[in-house]
Amino acid sequence: MRSRTRTALVAVMGLTGGLLLTAPQPASAANLVKNPGFETAGGDDMPYCWKKSGWGDNDFAFETVADAHSGSKAMKVTLTRRTEGDRKALITESAACAPVVSTGKQYDLGLWYKSTTPDTSVTLFRHDATGGWQYWTDLKTLEMAAGWTEATVRTPEVPAGTDRIAWGVSVYGTGSVTTDDYTMEQVAEPVPDPVCTGTAEECANGRWDVLPTRNPVRSMHSVVLNNGKVLLIAGSGNSEEMFEAGTFTSAVYDPRNGTYKQIPTPKDMFCAGHVQLKDGRVLVMSGNKGYPSADGRVGYQGYKDSYVFDPVTETYSRTNDMNDGHWYPSATILGNGDVISFGGLREDSTGSVTAELWSDAEQKWLELWKVNQTWSYWGLYPSMILMQDGRLFYSGSHVFGNNIPGTGAAIYDYDANTVTQVPGLRKKDERDQSASVLLPPAQDQKVLTIGGGNIESNPDANRLTDVIDLKQPNPSYVAGPPLPQGTVDLGAGKVAETGAQGKMYVSAVLLPDGKVLETGGALHNRADPVYESSIYDPATGTFDPVAADPEERGYHSSAFLLPDGRVMATGDNPGNGSWNHDVSIYTPPYLLKGARPTITSVIDTEWTYGDTQRITVDRPIAKAELIRPAAVTHSSDPNQRFVDLPLSVDGNDVDLNVTSNPDLAPPGWYMLFAVDANGVPSVAKWVHLDGPRALSAKDASPHVHAFADDLEGKVTGPGKKRTAQKVGPAVSGCDRHYGSVNVCVPTDFPPAVKATTKARCDWLKDNDYGRLKVNGKDDPLRLDPNRDGVACGKGDVRSRR
Repeated sequence: MRSRTRTALVAVMGLTGGLLLTAPQPASAANLVKNPGFETAGGDDMPYCWKKSGWGDNDFAFETVADAHSGSKAMKVTLTRRTEGDRKALITESAACAPVVSTGKQYDLGLWYKSTTPDTSVTLFRHDATGGWQYWTDLKTLEMAAGWTEATVRTPEVPAGTDRIAWGVSVYGTGSVTTDDYTMEQVAEPVPDPVCTGTAEECANGRWDVLPTRNPVRSMHSVVLNNGKVLLIAGSGNSEEMFEAGTFTSAVYDPRNGTYKQIPTPKDMFCAGHVQLKDGRVLVMSGNKGYPSADGRVGYQGYKDSYVFDPVTETYSRTNDMNDGHWYPSATILGNGDVISFGGLREDSTGSVTAELWSDAEQKWLELWKVNQTWSYWGLYPSMILMQDGRLFYSGSHVFGNNIPGTGAAIYDYDANTVTQVPGLRKKDERDQSASVLLPPAQDQKVLTIGGGNIESNPDANRLTDVIDLKQPNPSYVAGPPLPQGTVDLGAGKVAETGAQGKMYVSAVLLPDGKVLETGGALHNRADPVYESSIYDPATGTFDPVAADPEERGYHSSAFLLPDGRVMATGDNPGNGSWNHDVSIYTPPYLLKGARPTITSVIDTEWTYGDTQRITVDRPIAKAELIRPAAVTHSSDPNQRFVDLPLSVDGNDVDLNVTSNPDLAPPGWYMLFAVDANGVPSVAKWVHLDGPRALSAKDASPHVHAFADDLEGKVTGPGKKRTAQKVGPAVSGCDRHYGSVNVCVPTDFPPAVKATTKARCDWLKDNDYGRLKVNGKDDPLRLDPNRDGVACGKGDVRSRR
């Protein structure tokens, strides 16, 4: 990870004002920019309706020059020295000058320019009716040009609450940019009305179909490969019998023909970590070295082994070992292609405090002394999301029991080796198997956290959602809308959820229309499935309930986006040890609105940061984006992200402007979608993003002046070196005194179950636990009062009610 310099906000240069030297030039009937050629003078040595803007430590000059594209004047901005920040000639942020815009509309921006630096971009600001003027986004990087060159780009859809925008060219590297003849026109492409191709209910809420062919393996890990297939990893599948037999399984599913191919699997990858490397191979780290002992004194154990799966040969190959065991580790790819991992359980069942770093350059796990260590225990599957400047945001989503101490969310700076607490996450100790996603687009740097519970205390799972804007100087979670409620099966049939009931084991999937599908879940520890799905719209901050998956999708379930725009859902592993092998496919409403746009050609599938890449489409589109394919398990996929690609449109030819920042879009294979104005996506094309970093980490977004830079939370540096964190053997919330190891009798029953033998035994019967052997002499839950070695036998229920 590259070094990062802390930025500081510098006051924007003086606003225009003073006496006008000539009458203002109005915008033309189509052009919304006033004084687009700088011909009319204004105040502060700037043309009318233009201002000096910028920040940071740099030496600069603003000049109105005679070297014009048309007319007699152009604007030249020069940086002669730069440590940080930028300078830009910007449309004045005022009612008199800033163009009026309409929510949901798009605008084509254009200008002519000359440039002696590659470090330039078209930068937008928007006026929010409640929040005032704020940075919106960067749209296009301008290539160096000795002669006058035209640049055009299309804005995203204007967000709700926005009434005006201002824009200009930012210069954030030494050199100069001269600009002239700005244009801004509303896109007026006729949009055909959508034609419903299903029932009215399906067109409003989508449709779930259960596939006729069942998943042959007990997979709880799902990775979408860069050939469109899906790697499904089971290992022993949470089955002690398969573990003892050495039977470890994986399968590759092909959505195009519905077939499965079982893959030889060398080790028990049950509850491993996994991530796509930049070349498309899948790094699989750790897994299950051993199950808990029957008497509950020894817990799960994680081994040090690591493997790489090759989608071409469909085989696993061994890498070097990690420095520690990590059952349930995190896995986050970084902007340079390295992978960082935290947490999990060691070979002796204690918690790992060792951070691990996979080197892309060396293709191995680095030695311990080469990796920065805080000796912190992050828990199991901690959700570590890469931020736009290379730091990591721990969202608070995790697996099993309580959260980390403090506020339950934090920013980790690898280079400084510091952890800073982030406030605002509600019920931070009831976020066990919640879901967290970096909302579309990644450029907005907002994270949504959904639901969760706690398998130790086993309360009703909650319906909380919280959102954090990491672009803020001192970001804090704020309350989002409550999760919609569905029906829950408490053992006697489905009933409506009530009160504050929500769900844990949530799956959250980024969709190509820029929304998020949340689906699946259960009310309690490996019990009481919840049937509810909804779509979250980041633009409005609202949930829209849609059709629910008819299958139970609790513990060890996954849902993920396929390249054709549908969503696949697999798995469910309730406490009685059974497994749901049925597979569900969700067809979102956007696939029932008639014909889809088609990407008819991609000029080049090898993309570099800062590139402009051309595609052709068969009809007008409103946006295009890259979506990183899923690598999901246990409600966790911290690498899932949706990266907006600003458009420059010329008929059916569309130029896509690729981000210069690999921390926004880490190197690797992506699904490229084109989406029309009705939100209907194309089938994805696969493109590979790599190449040199166009921006250093401190320049990741030079136009966000104080991106999470004024954090006020408690800061901790490296602690005392230690070996491990003590973790109880019942960390999974299962009392191993009863039944086989893959059966989970809860250590704490749901709150509605009375603490009596009869009530607990009735609950176990209703949830199909069957005959339960008592392991050893201890009976902590009082399920075997007659001490015949069988829990909840007839004599037990009669003798102790």
